[in-house]
Amino acid sequence: MSSPTRTKRPVVRLINTEADILTNLALNASGPAAQAGELLLEEIARASTFTADRIPADVVTMHSMVEFEDAASGTSRTVQLVYPAEADISAGRMSILTPVGAGLIGLSESHVIDWPDRNGRQRPLTILKVTQRGRE
Repeated sequence: MSSPTRTKRPVVRLINTEADILTNLALNASGPAAQAGELLLEEIARASTFTADRIPADVVTMHSMVEFEDAASGTSRTVQLVYPAEADISAGRMSILTPVGAGLIGLSESHVIDWPDRNGRQRPLTILKVTQRGRE
């Protein structure tokens, strides 16, 4: 694997149909999800979009399995990035409308992003591995 690519906001690539769905979700987010919705809208605004058959396999898309490292805690986790109705963190399914979920979407393996957690602290997240699941 190549060395990590570290910038404040690395390149974001989204599947065009997912970008539309995620925009609607983010615009309608309320309560605890509102912060993640705002972060997600910022990422969507700067993303390049592709058709599902043109997006690289190492890019985090909805339903991808993502292994990432949180440098602040020194731990790595593997989660599946899902829509809110499918979320179950105890089963490893993380909602896109969480701060970490919003930060992972559209990144590629080896990318590092400095991203706020629920308390607003910046945490470096490194994408270690992406496995595609359920891409139609």
